[in-house]
Amino acid sequence: MFIELNYRSGKAAYLQIAEQVKYAAASGSLLPGDSLPGIRPLAERLEVNRNTVAKAYSELEKEGIVEIITGIGCIISKSNSPLKKSVRNKLLEEAVDAALVQAHHLQASEDEFLDIVRKRMKTFSKRDLRAKSDSKK
Repeated sequence: MFIELNYRSGKAAYLQIAEQVKYAAASGSLLPGDSLPGIRPLAERLEVNRNTVAKAYSELEKEGIVEIITGIGCIISKSNSPLKKSVRNKLLEEAVDAALVQAHHLQASEDEFLDIVRKRMKTFSKRDLRAKSDSKK
C-alpha cells in the first residue's frame, strides 16, 4: 500500500490517508483481510505524528472500511464492503467536483478541461500497463 501526502493541498494529513485507503479498497487494490501498515512505521515513513495515522485509521473504522484488531493491527473489513459501486461513484464525483471548481477558478473552458482529463487518463493507462508488465517479470 503506497500512501503519499500532499502538504500543499490544504487537506488534513489524516483525511488524505483515510481517503487513499478508501480509494484503494474501492478499486480492489486492497482486498478484505489485507493489512494496512502499522501506525508507527507509516507515521515514520510519512513523517507525521503517530496520532495522525491513528486518527485516519479510527475514521476508517467508524466508516466500516477497516477493522482494528488488538495485537494484529488494522485490516480491510471482511464484512459487506461499504464501498459498493454507488459509494465508489460518489467518491469519484467528489473528486471530479473538486477538479471542476479548480478549472472554474483557473478559467479553463469545458473543452480544455476535458482535454486535460483525456491526457491524464492516457498517462495513467500507460503507467498501469507498465506496472502490470513489470509485475510479470
